[in-house]
Amino acid sequence: MTSDGVAGGKPLTEGKWAGWAAWSDPHPDTFLQAIGRGYMRAESATKALVGLETRSGHRNRLDTLHGGFLAAFADHAYFGGLWAMGHIEQMNGVTIDLSMQYLGSGKVGPDLFAEVELLRETGRLMFLRSLITQEGQPVAASTATLRKVPAPK
Repeated sequence: MTSDGVAGGKPLTEGKWAGWAAWSDPHPDTFLQAIGRGYMRAESATKALVGLETRSGHRNRLDTLHGGFLAAFADHAYFGGLWAMGHIEQMNGVTIDLSMQYLGSGKVGPDLFAEVELLRETGRLMFLRSLITQEGQPVAASTATLRKVPAPK
């Protein structure tokens, strides 16, 4: 990523996210603006951790994190995790399916973390799962199938 968070630059060197790469969409008018800037780092060739700061716009009327926001974060985390694992060419892949299991209520303020794991990769698909936690407690689990970007001919 570059210093503004676009894929291709180096990890941050200052602040609480030092050692993490920051990623935000270079286009100012996309849905990613509602989610916020993600922070990611590879844990291994098939695992990555993606972090996100929560804010008041992520809450529902019960003052907990909105389920739709958590699903959007899960989808974002899959692509951020793949980027951190070195699958940069898949940033323009598409989500074919995504399932969510809500395990607890999250709150605004503490950071969210998604532990992303690449389970299997075929010629056209990637199968992933994640566990989203906040303050060490599970908030949601997810699985997804992503359609890879076709190789250039």
